[in-house]
Amino acid sequence: MESATHVREVLHSALNDGTGDLVLNLSGLTFCDATGLGVIMGAHRRAGRLGRRLILQDVPRHLERVLVMTRLNRILEMESSATEGDGSPHPALGLCEDAAGRYR
Repeated sequence: MESATHVREVLHSALNDGTGDLVLNLSGLTFCDATGLGVIMGAHRRAGRLGRRLILQDVPRHLERVLVMTRLNRILEMESSATEGDGSPHPALGLCEDAAGRYR
């Protein structure tokens, strides 16, 4: 619960202060419960209200299964960081805007 509150605050700040898509890299995520899903969905809704998109990147297998079971995979956008659409390596992630205007 404590980390969910912190993550919610960070996501809301990034959405409120940034521009473009917000890419949330989940490669290091080891656990996500209903509270965590609520945080992700809240950020997704906030992004939509701001005319932006939340993109989940490198979703761990355990979370991907939950997203499929709950059908949230039909709502949330997901991608892999291995390559960009043109097949080139994906840039290193940080909290900055990339050339495509996506907030990372």
